[in-house]
Amino acid sequence: MRHVLTCCLGVAMVGLAAVPAATQSRRDAGAEWEEYNVEYDGRFTFVRIRFQPRSSFDGRWGRRDLKWDHDYPRAERHLARILAEITAIDPNASGSNILTLDDPEIFKYPVAYLAEPGFWTLSEEEREGLRAYLLKGGFLIVDDFVDTQWYNFEGRMRDVLPDARLIRLDATHPVFHSFFEIDALDHRHPYWPAFESAFYGVFEDNDPQKRLMVIVNYNNDIGESWEWSDTGFLPIDITNEAYKLGVNYIVYAMTH
Repeated sequence: MRHVLTCCLGVAMVGLAAVPAATQSRRDAGAEWEEYNVEYDGRFTFVRIRFQPRSSFDGRWGRRDLKWDHDYPRAERHLARILAEITAIDPNASGSNILTLDDPEIFKYPVAYLAEPGFWTLSEEEREGLRAYLLKGGFLIVDDFVDTQWYNFEGRMRDVLPDARLIRLDATHPVFHSFFEIDALDHRHPYWPAFESAFYGVFEDNDPQKRLMVIVNYNNDIGESWEWSDTGFLPIDITNEAYKLGVNYIVYAMTH
């Protein structure tokens, strides 16, 4: 079964590669950045967390680099297509959502994605919102940060859950076996492979036998691999492994 699923992922990746040239030229011009939230309809919808960054500068598309928007919207669009192709999840293919942590709409969605937590800031309302979201069953994927950016992320998590422990995970945890069998956690950052990647979790009641509430991709950036998976810019083995992680995270969240 594992071989069959891996082959299916490869076929799905071929489908992603078949992107019309017109679409890619529009992306390069920045047209794809303009996206709008989709109406809630009960299906799985990718939610990206928006926040006010600690610092910013002019970035891609000639726009201000907002940090939280890295890899948007192609990363979530591609992941939704993979989920639709190889799992029983019926994702909302019409788009994704961008929400702040103090928006009550977030409680409609079981999974949220946070990019660039090295620049993450939180208002009191956002701290309370994330705390409630996690304790009521929400699942947070933290991605796209390296090295000393850890300290800002850790500080913000302490603001949200002061007693929480960030526990390093190994490949035996069920999140790495919820769909694909991931037996080795050797996926590295696509641009910073010298940094040793590590996966951390925050658990309900700090008990590793209970529900995993937060998964942390430290010294890694799986969203980057999702974004560029249809271009040949990154090796297919790297993008495939990133998809396996993403699929497993979402399947775990939807079943716990």
